[in-house]
Amino acid sequence: MSNLIRWDPHSRMVSLREAMNRMFDESFMRPFDDWLMEEGEIGQLVLDVSETDEALVVETSLPGIRPEDVDINIVGNTLTNKGEAKHEEKREEKGRYHYRERRISTLQRTITMPAEVNTDAAEAALKDGELKLMLPKVEGVQANRIEVKAE
Repeated sequence: MSNLIRWDPHSRMVSLREAMNRMFDESFMRPFDDWLMEEGEIGQLVLDVSETDEALVVETSLPGIRPEDVDINIVGNTLTNKGEAKHEEKREEKGRYHYRERRISTLQRTITMPAEVNTDAAEAALKDGELKLMLPKVEGVQANRIEVKAE
């Protein structure tokens, strides 16, 4: 004897709650897979740029990168900041990796600076994974302020 199952056209519909749960699971849990970079890929370097009366200050995090592996170039008013982490291949005979995520090789960022700088007097220091650039502004170049009048 066979069992008859009544066909319900609404059985394949998903509730709003299920759809939202699926969306949040895919949006917030899986992006970490995208953050894991393959060897040789270039990642986006995050930085802060602030300005004093005398200089532009650029600060960025370069964890695990040595000073000799940092490359800073300024062409015109375009700054390119690049850091490369060189990881040695370490394999132990007694164990095996379940996760191997610490292989980011290159971080880079190019920005247009908000003011012209004197590259001859620029200074850079890397301490505890934090890079700080002091870029003195060119003397005599000041922003022209235009006053707006109501008509």
